[in-house]
Amino acid sequence: MGNKAISVVITIFLLVSCSPSSRLEGYVYYRLNANPTTLDPALITDVSGASIAAKLFNGLVRLNAGLEIVSDIAEKWEMSKDGLRYRFYLKKGVSFINGRKVKSQDFKYSFERVLNLKTKSPNTWVFDKVEGAKEFQKGTAHEVKGFKVIDGYTFEIRLKRPFSPFLSMLTMTPAYVIPKEDIDKSTGPFILKKWLHNRELILERNENYFGDKAKIKGIVYKIIPEDLTAVTEFELGNIDVISLPASAYSKFRKDEKWNKLIISMEGLNTYYLGMNSSRPPFDNATLRRAVSYAIDRKKILKTFYENRGRPAQGPVPDLLRKWKIEDNDREGSEYDPLKAKAIINREGLSGIKVKMYVTADQDVVDLAEIIQSYLSSAGIAVDIKQLEWSAYKEALNKGEADMFWLSWWADYPDPENFLFPLFHSSNFGPAGNRTRYANKKADSLIEQGQYALNEKDRNGFYKKAEEIIIKESPWVSFWHRTDFLVIRPRIKGYRVYPIYTMDKGMDVRIER
Repeated sequence: MGNKAISVVITIFLLVSCSPSSRLEGYVYYRLNANPTTLDPALITDVSGASIAAKLFNGLVRLNAGLEIVSDIAEKWEMSKDGLRYRFYLKKGVSFINGRKVKSQDFKYSFERVLNLKTKSPNTWVFDKVEGAKEFQKGTAHEVKGFKVIDGYTFEIRLKRPFSPFLSMLTMTPAYVIPKEDIDKSTGPFILKKWLHNRELILERNENYFGDKAKIKGIVYKIIPEDLTAVTEFELGNIDVISLPASAYSKFRKDEKWNKLIISMEGLNTYYLGMNSSRPPFDNATLRRAVSYAIDRKKILKTFYENRGRPAQGPVPDLLRKWKIEDNDREGSEYDPLKAKAIINREGLSGIKVKMYVTADQDVVDLAEIIQSYLSSAGIAVDIKQLEWSAYKEALNKGEADMFWLSWWADYPDPENFLFPLFHSSNFGPAGNRTRYANKKADSLIEQGQYALNEKDRNGFYKKAEEIIIKESPWVSFWHRTDFLVIRPRIKGYRVYPIYTMDKGMDVRIER
């Protein structure tokens, strides 16, 4: 694509207005705790941006409530027996909001744009298994050989090698379709009408959507970084749905007005303390294990987080793990403060100072202070640095932090999604591996799991890879969060999904 198109990709989404909107009739009001970094499907890496983009765009396929792959713009599809070829037959009644019909060439353009190095997409890994992807990126081919336009409504993808999760990956944001001539024009059930940076986003129902129409006129996302402010706004009636922060959970649970309006869902996620494994002091795996021993995560989950999650055995969520974590694979994963202190003393590292980066979210700051106290007792002095979300992500992508608090939410329901992007050495920075962890054996096992067609073989490779990762502890895995939301009585049909891109905004309605 042209340089001009790429350079304006962020700004095309910013429709500036002089003041926030007043209450809009027929709209549901949500809270975001951070401004999305971008709404460009090729560039999105954060949950906020992806959850909004899911309501604006469409791909070939999507996930239904049962985590099954179902039709989106592709009416049907076929996969060859060898797992190398996928052929998609597109629906003929799908249009971009500029009125033009969606055709096979649009998917070819959209997918090649992700791989185009000029786009600077952190999501090239979604398509790097496609035949000819590397040649295209190197500039030795002007197009990706594996993206084939058979005709206007038939599109084919050919892979270099079989890759079991590939169809699931096509439900992700980088696989959304955009038109080459007007790349801010989407296809989804909602249209972006306004984005007041760091204040609010307004989505309006797409009256020409090819599927069932949304039951509400639109959605307003209020950007409120502070939890206390967000809770107050909810109580005042200015927000309709809010994810309950730890500081407010007990209050709403005990309130008869609200406790029956709380819904929950265990998400496919892992919350973790990351350590920069590419430089001192955390290039030392022994020290990383000591950090893991030093923190009583189960107690924190019970007392601070009020059991709003499941203790993490490792990076892969229990809901996706299809193998057992053996007791002898838990080295470094259990609380043992004496062992932690002994290791730190033996390594001659008692009294070291490190910086822990966190967002300004009050729950996160409070948690960071608890972690700081545990590590202080073990002999590690932690300086906590708070940053606004965009600056925080940029700092992590550059590898500035010694330690950081973050979470990973599934892009697609496969254990591979919690291994390859997060721990493979090819994915340093924004692609997911923000700890910059590198282990050749773990890389090889993850790759073998990706290409194995037999599920038992795949799980065997992933089990061995996770064992290595747990023992080397680039992460301290804390918990798999159960999300609790409270909803105003007028809002009906709202549901929580285990993967953030599954919510298209189609279920919710407003009761008069």
